[in-house]
Amino acid sequence: MSVSSSSMGGGGGGGGDAGGRTVVWFRRDLRVEDNPALAAAARAGGEVVPAYVWAPEEDGPYYPGRVSRWWLSQSLKHLDASLRRLGAGKLVTRRSADAVVALLQLVRDTGATRLFFNHLYDPISLVRDHRLKEMMAAEGIIVQSFNADLLYEPWEVVDDEGQSFTMFAPFWNRCLSMPYDPAAPLLPPKRINSGDLSMCPSDDLIFEDDSERGSNALLARAWSPGWQNADKALTAFLNGPLIHYSVNRKKADSASTSLLSPYLHFGELSVRKVFHLVRMKQLVWSNEGNRAAEESCTLFLRSIGLREYSRYLSFNHPCSHEKPLLAHLRFFPWVINECYFKIWRQGRTGYPLVDAGMRELWATGWLHDRIRVVVSSFFVKVLQLPWRWGMKYFWDTLLDADLESDALGWQYISGSLPDGRELDRIDNPQLEGYKFDPHGEYVRRWLPELARLPTEWIHHPWDAPASVLQAAGVELGSNYPLPIVGLDAANARLQEALSEMWQLEAASRAAMDNGMEEGLGDSSEVPPIEFPRELQMEVDREPARVTANVLTTARRREDQMVPTMTSSLNRAETEISADFMNSVDSRAEVPTRVNFEPRTEREENFRTTAGNVARTNGIHEHNNFQQPQHRMRNVLAPSVSEASSGWTGREGGVVPVWSPPAASDHSETFASDEADISSRSYLDRHPQSHRLMNWSQLSQSL
Repeated sequence: MSVSSSSMGGGGGGGGDAGGRTVVWFRRDLRVEDNPALAAAARAGGEVVPAYVWAPEEDGPYYPGRVSRWWLSQSLKHLDASLRRLGAGKLVTRRSADAVVALLQLVRDTGATRLFFNHLYDPISLVRDHRLKEMMAAEGIIVQSFNADLLYEPWEVVDDEGQSFTMFAPFWNRCLSMPYDPAAPLLPPKRINSGDLSMCPSDDLIFEDDSERGSNALLARAWSPGWQNADKALTAFLNGPLIHYSVNRKKADSASTSLLSPYLHFGELSVRKVFHLVRMKQLVWSNEGNRAAEESCTLFLRSIGLREYSRYLSFNHPCSHEKPLLAHLRFFPWVINECYFKIWRQGRTGYPLVDAGMRELWATGWLHDRIRVVVSSFFVKVLQLPWRWGMKYFWDTLLDADLESDALGWQYISGSLPDGRELDRIDNPQLEGYKFDPHGEYVRRWLPELARLPTEWIHHPWDAPASVLQAAGVELGSNYPLPIVGLDAANARLQEALSEMWQLEAASRAAMDNGMEEGLGDSSEVPPIEFPRELQMEVDREPARVTANVLTTARRREDQMVPTMTSSLNRAETEISADFMNSVDSRAEVPTRVNFEPRTEREENFRTTAGNVARTNGIHEHNNFQQPQHRMRNVLAPSVSEASSGWTGREGGVVPVWSPPAASDHSETFASDEADISSRSYLDRHPQSHRLMNWSQLSQSL
């Protein structure tokens, strides 16, 4: 066979000789509508072999979480049924540790002469796709790839000098002012002829084990994966919540967002279809003079733009999921404290809105976008834990876990982007609570131990009078924890950390200016902070093996287990000891009774004031931060005793109706910004550091 040509082109013809057989490789494009690769294969004539390869080992530490794997399994079943209705014999599934090798074998098994697939933009996929094209070309196979995930390809959106954008606003403005509109969505093929696939066996793909089925059954009550269900969800949003999106999008206590992100991540919903339908709605409302509805469309399209921008950054800065994009952030002295990390994950920080969000995430795999900002901001600015830890936990637990979007969100929160949130200002969870959950219903739903607390105190129970706490059945430090750290102490430590960061950055710059190349080095030479042991939920090192068409691997992902919301959550007495890193977190259920009692025993090699209880900002602080000494410090995990407990009151967390809160004079000390892009005061004081790192880019031939 002649050597093939490889194309990065769009939805043109299939190329090559008419007839023959084409393999269509499905990935995160699990739909038959507006699928350029499938449409091109159908137009090319001949037989079409739809295929899916499950090779999660290629993703390294980013092995899909339990809820994400559940969604994928349901979506593949839906896609298989849709393809069969169009005339395809089946969706051929293969299990392998190497997708390229599996596809090469599939091409040989079927005698295909062409391979079509749609683009992905994360660094792992870009490298894999480049390798695939080289290997297929060596076999004489024609390979074509298409855009099915973005409005515009990353290389199409550049500034006036032909350079990539480094800030979202000019990027999105350029997208909206492009001389040509995004391509119109394609209709499904009228028919697909896959020929005789009886000699092309499929592997049985296993996405869950026996211990996960109970939790997964609950997901089916709330979500319906599949591209046709995605279309229904989009229609419901366009005809319902969209018109009031500008007003309701910040309400955490109601379904005020589109809930489309899982469908978009798995490619069950075409982003081009969403864009065009929303623009049509916007035009209609503009003609009617409905300015509020028109603004709702503008804001929703902006969220689509952020998704576009996440892939744009991933393509142009392949290390964005591992390293900060701003040079100076590589010197920030993150607190390496796995005990804080565990308390945050389990929703036991003592800040109600943060805890409610983390328990919802644990139980459902979902979080309102505003609550995602609250819990991640608390993680980065109050606890000052490495942002990659939080990003990895989101990846493991979210239904719509998306590496590019999560990397953008966590980089934004940690101040690692030129237009990100300022890092030197802490968002007060109390104020955020009254902003996004003014009646406290969201907190009461997920923290039933606080359900009887009046709205006036629901977001800061530590300030409530003893009589109010007693009447509500709340005993701080017993059935609900005291705050893990006071905001004043956190803010003081943050300012010290920022000062240390700027000093180290200035020393590094001076060393480089003096020609001392080693200096403190380029951060590309500094390995990223390792994930905690409990987050390294990887498949064991044994290679994948197929037995009777069923691939089995030993897995350890106990941290991803989710409790049922109706079961009794009784918890045996446990203790997090000082050697916390050697313990195993089984994550059996969400604890509700926590007793924070600092121990007096400390190792001599660590200087800590964790045993001192200070009254700070109206909060009993039990765990103060250490003074900064190193760039990355191992902070001794405080010992926390947990009393035996169980959920009391209404099973299932039934929430009473509460009256709206009265006007409040809560402190504005740590007021958060209304704007999504805040001022860059701390960067303005250091303009020489306001630059992106020059990370090594992937080959442009990808």
